Amino acid sequence: MPGQPDFTLLANRMAPIGILQLASWLEKHGHPTQLHDCMGPYAPASLEANVAQIIATKPELVGFSATTSGFMDAVDMAEQIKQKLPHVKTFFGNVHTSSIGAPLLEHFPEIDYLCIGEGEGAILDVANGMAPKDIANIIYRDDAGRAVINERRTRILDLDELPFPAYEKLAGFPHGYHLPLFSYEKRWGATMITSRGCPYTCSFCDRTVYERLYKYNSAQYVHDHIRHLRDTFGVHHINIYDDLFTAHKKRIHELCELLIAKPLGVDFNCAIRTGHTSDEMLALLKRAGALMVSMGIESADPGMMERHKTGVTLEAVKKTVEQIHTAGLRAKGLFIFGLPGETPETLKKTSDFILELDLDEMNMTKFSPMYGAPIWDECVSGKEGDFNEDWRLMNCLNFVFKPNGFESREQMDALYNWHVRRYYDSKAYRRRFSKRIWQHRWSLWHLLKNAPRVIQAARYFSANKAQIEAAARDFAPHPRQPRGLQPFLSPELQADALAAMSPVKISRKPKPKVEDATAIAAPRIQAA
Repeated sequence: MPGQPDFTLLANRMAPIGILQLASWLEKHGHPTQLHDCMGPYAPASLEANVAQIIATKPELVGFSATTSGFMDAVDMAEQIKQKLPHVKTFFGNVHTSSIGAPLLEHFPEIDYLCIGEGEGAILDVANGMAPKDIANIIYRDDAGRAVINERRTRILDLDELPFPAYEKLAGFPHGYHLPLFSYEKRWGATMITSRGCPYTCSFCDRTVYERLYKYNSAQYVHDHIRHLRDTFGVHHINIYDDLFTAHKKRIHELCELLIAKPLGVDFNCAIRTGHTSDEMLALLKRAGALMVSMGIESADPGMMERHKTGVTLEAVKKTVEQIHTAGLRAKGLFIFGLPGETPETLKKTSDFILELDLDEMNMTKFSPMYGAPIWDECVSGKEGDFNEDWRLMNCLNFVFKPNGFESREQMDALYNWHVRRYYDSKAYRRRFSKRIWQHRWSLWHLLKNAPRVIQAARYFSANKAQIEAAARDFAPHPRQPRGLQPFLSPELQADALAAMSPVKISRKPKPKVEDATAIAAPRIQAA
């Protein structure tokens, strides 16, 4: 992991829900799968060792769910798999693939299929042996080696048709995984996603996978899912990572009433939309077992909020935090540092606001542009700042984008560290923390077990600008990573852009629904 020291797995290691869902979907339709989490507690350190484990399962199809920062690792693994097992087909999905699309096939011959959008229907059709020309939601090469972009398929309209994710295929689950520190009281923990899509359009958020169509699991399905995690795996706390959990208020009301009438003894955290909640809903969430709710705030500078988070005001944020605390819930604020337009002054304003809010927890992310986000063009234009398009660094741990208001990335890192220290050293936070020592015992035990890395992390976040500059190292870019690829903003725009380009042609096919697909002879599938 190049760039800043990566303490992600120290702070939290969470199950890869997306590919677990694909594995259970394939199993439901008769295709045996194996699943390997390359960030899992028992995963080896080297790419070669991970590849050896995958090859040992004798797969016919290997599916990679790869983020932007992990994409080149996935490509290197696919290349090694192809060298040893040339007949194996490789299938790539996730936001990075969905947002860039066809150009990836031109640069990476070891990739056979790209998935655009939801993956269940597409990967099942591939596993069933359907002709590529008939599979919606994929990009593939024809016999002449030209990239063919098939049409998008109908979104899965009833998410209750999906089986629960295949947690049982995850080595070390749940004991080798853990939720963000100090975000839970009971162990063991797990994560859930109960809806897909979001009706809002923030400047920094990719929408190429689910677009803006919001679909969700029913209250009964969510209740059954929680009970399954409790009874099968001993899980007693769940973090719900929907883009917007409370978007459909009737569903939330039904779920809370169900959890109150049939309690499961499981706590949960979820996200709400600032200014779009009520005292009644928060009280219901508390009675149903909610411990903490988070809200995306991003910045405390009015100009930045208007630019990147329309519809959210500072007054609404203050009122929502007060409502959360009145309901007896913990409040967590989510912020982004380094968006276009950011300056040292706007960060100071945000830091002051965070302390003023008296939040129970906060998370400040280092901004990393996403190819499918509305703000992408601004970031790559050069007008708003300097962008280092190194995929491996685009992990929200490094300032790949430097707004014009800063003299250097080292200055941004120093200001980031200043804010982190300021928040956690504040009297208000320490007072709250001291009252919850027993509630935080499992997080504290985790830190004690990892004491050397905790000390290393503390030293990193104590570094000032001069120390960061002295410790800076240059990382050579991956020799095969292309730059300047255009994002796959929509099927129509991508088709128009590529129609005039040789060697790409556009295939117009019907859009089969994922629920219409039927399973036939089952090849062995390896999900990586």
